[in-house]
Parts: sequence; structure tokens; C-alpha cells
Amino acid sequence: MDLRKHPDPEPRRGRAWWAPLATLVVGVALGAAGMRLSLHPPRAGGPANAPAPVEKKPLYRCPMHPAITSDHPGDCPICGMKLVLVMEPRAEGAANAAGPVRGRATVTIDPVRQQLIGLRTAPVRKGPIGATWRTVARIAVDPTRVRQTNVKVEGFVERIFVDFVGQSVRKGQPLFSLYSPTLLSAQSEYLLALQTKDSLAKSGMPSANGESLVEAARRRLELFDVPAAEIERLRRTREPSKTLTLVSPIAGVVTAKNVVQGARVGPGEAPYEITDLGKVWVMADAYESDLRRLRVGLQATLTLPAYPGRAFPGEVVFIDPLLDPRTRTAKVHLHFANPTRELKPEMYGEVTLATKSQDGLRIPIDAVLRAGSQDVVFVALGQGKLEPRVVELGSRSGDQIEVASGLAEGEEVVTRANFLVDSESQLRASLAALGGK
Repeated sequence: MDLRKHPDPEPRRGRAWWAPLATLVVGVALGAAGMRLSLHPPRAGGPANAPAPVEKKPLYRCPMHPAITSDHPGDCPICGMKLVLVMEPRAEGAANAAGPVRGRATVTIDPVRQQLIGLRTAPVRKGPIGATWRTVARIAVDPTRVRQTNVKVEGFVERIFVDFVGQSVRKGQPLFSLYSPTLLSAQSEYLLALQTKDSLAKSGMPSANGESLVEAARRRLELFDVPAAEIERLRRTREPSKTLTLVSPIAGVVTAKNVVQGARVGPGEAPYEITDLGKVWVMADAYESDLRRLRVGLQATLTLPAYPGRAFPGEVVFIDPLLDPRTRTAKVHLHFANPTRELKPEMYGEVTLATKSQDGLRIPIDAVLRAGSQDVVFVALGQGKLEPRVVELGSRSGDQIEVASGLAEGEEVVTRANFLVDSESQLRASLAALGGK
């Protein structure tokens, strides 16, 4: 045997064994790949190996134990409650349709569960909407009805006639008497002017100079706030008074007293402050959203805890042009008559303002949920389906609120248990987002 033709017989037998097998495997793989390409051609605009949408199974969950889930109806192994459908079948890989409200999804609650959680609905109806606005208010003193008694000469308080703060006074009622050398000198000058005038008249000389002297002396007493009655008494009796009695300039209540008997007072001091409470201001705070409904002359009513069952009429007289940067509100000034002085400054109450009503769609205020910067309601679509929907609100009237957009007349909105429905909606939206990934 010639060993040069077959130097290694065992290796030749090994190559003969695996080489045909390798060729067969490669051929089968290429054939399978060609068959797949022919059966599933690549879609335009996408990769050739993009997977086809696969139907995703439904998801059932236990209401009491959210961790218990299943892909078919059944009972919870822990509590025995019926599993509830929380995710309907859909194609896996399909685009997630955006819901009407971001972060919330339509939920399905069967009638039995609706009864258990106390869910109630109310129809969207058209009716009169009154722009009623209510806010907390504070009674304040009318600053235009405050007067002070000023002393314009130096002197000493001889006697006090009004003793304490809060005492009611009449216009012209004596407050205190003041001894002042300056006032005594002014009285003497007035009496001297009167004597000079009389002397000139008796001598037959023109009395024009005498008249001018009397008028100048009288004017000086008036500038010292000497009452006209006291000047007339001085002209008639020709006897100066040691003290001058200062009287109240208006009728009202003493709101400040800064003098006692025997005290020394000087020019510019204000021994008394008198406030007329026959009319008071009521200060209310209006938010930016309320300013469009307010105007000067708007009628208002005031209710107070001190007088239950009573309403005091008033009107808006001024709206502050500036907003408070801390509270973002504007002050609204209202005038209220107070002839019996029942409205006392610093009392707190509630002011109600109402404008002319208008027709519009309205729903109960309990149906509205605040979701960030949006107002959301849940609309009953039938068969237990509840859809979240963004609405734009208008004026409020009692327990009803106007709907500017987002709802149609006749639709049903959830008014009770909407917080539970909102929690379920957010949970379903989160599960749907996780399932779509």
C-alpha cells in the first residue's frame, strides 16, 4: 500500500462525517429565512425585521388586593371577591391613544360597585346662572367721617366734660375748657376794638377805621377756634372769659382721648378724636378672577354672626386699583348705613354680591375636581363607563356652576364618589402606561 496517497486516513474519515452535516444546516437556515421574507415582506418606512402586532390578553384585578391579577375572569384566592376587568385586550406594540385628560383614563365600574361606593350622577342642564360672589369682609371706620379737635394756642386744661373713649357726643357738645393767656389777650383786643368803634361813633368821626379794627380782632379769635357763640357773648357782655370751652365739631363717638384735667397742651396737639359711625365701610377681598364681575354701584348684602337671620343692604363704592402682592387680591370698599350703630368696626361677616342672571349650562359644584391647572369632571357614558373630561367653568350660583365648554346638555356627570373614581382612573392610566412599554 502506498502511504503517500493516504498519509492520514483517520482525519479524512472525520472530514467526511461533519462536512455534509454543516452544509445541510446552512441550507435549511437559508431556506427558512427566504420563506419568512417571502411570507412577511418588510413594511414601507420601517425595518425589515419589525415584529407584527400581537394581541395582548386582558387584565383582571382584585378590588381589595391589587397585587392579585389574572388574564381571565375568576375569584380572588385571598378574599374570594370577583376579579374586575381593568385593561381591555389590545394589540401589543400599538400606539397608546391619548386620553381626554393626561394622567387619567376611562374606567368601567359595574352597577354593584357603583352602589357600594355611593356613586351618584346628575344631568347637565340649562338654566339661569347668577354671578353670585361671596367673600369674608371686615367692617371699618369711614375715614372721611373722622374729626380731631386741634389746639392752636398754648394753655392748661381746666375741666374735662367728656371723660372716656367710646362716649357718644353731639355736634357742639362741650369737650373741655382751656385757660390760655394768648386767648385772654385776644379777647381783650376784641373788646378794645369794640370800645374804639363806639368812641368814634359818639365823636361823629367816620367809623370805617373802627369797623376794620373790630373785624381784625374778631378774625383772630375765629382762627383760634373760638366758637361763634362765645364771640357773640363777648360782644354782648363786654366781659372776657378766663377759659375757653372747646366743643365737638361733629356728632359721633369719641375714638381717641389724649388729655386729662390739669394737663398742659400746646399748638398742634389733638386732645380728642371724634368718629361719625352713621355710615361705615366694609372691606372685602376680591381675587383676580372675581374682578371682571365687580363694578361700582353693585348692590350687596352683609350678614354677621352677631345678628343671625338679618341682612344689611349696601353698595360697592370703590375698587382698589392695586393688588396686594402677598394675597393676590384687591380691596373692595362698600358703604353701609348704620343709623343704630349695630355695625361696629372690626366685626367680621360675609358679603354677597349678585348681578343679573343669564341662561347657560350648569352642573353641581360637587362634580368638579381640580387637576393641576385644569377642572375635570367624570362623564357617564353608559354600561358603567366613566370618562374624565376637561371643562371650562364660568360663574357660580349657589351650589351650581356654569360650564362654558366641555359638556353638552343632557350628559350625566358624577357628583358623588368622584374622588374614588378619580383614583381608579389615575391607577388605570398608570397601568396602561406600564403595559404599553
